[in-house]
Amino acid sequence: MDKSKRLFLKHLGERIASLREAKGLTQTELASRCEKDRQSINRLEKGGINPSVYYIIEISRALETSVSEILKPF
Repeated sequence: MDKSKRLFLKHLGERIASLREAKGLTQTELASRCEKDRQSINRLEKGGINPSVYYIIEISRALETSVSEILKPF
């Protein structure tokens, strides 16, 4: 994986973690809301997976926010 992709995934994960924490949710609670397991959310927040567009939509619904808010530049 090239450096720019790793950096993007790291920032995406940090953004999702920040939005989750702002909502007062644990990783387990977010996972439950979008029918994922906690380990999947943990890997996502650490930048360890490249989520599909549909996965990002599921996360946005679970966080009650828009996809554009998740993808917003830092």
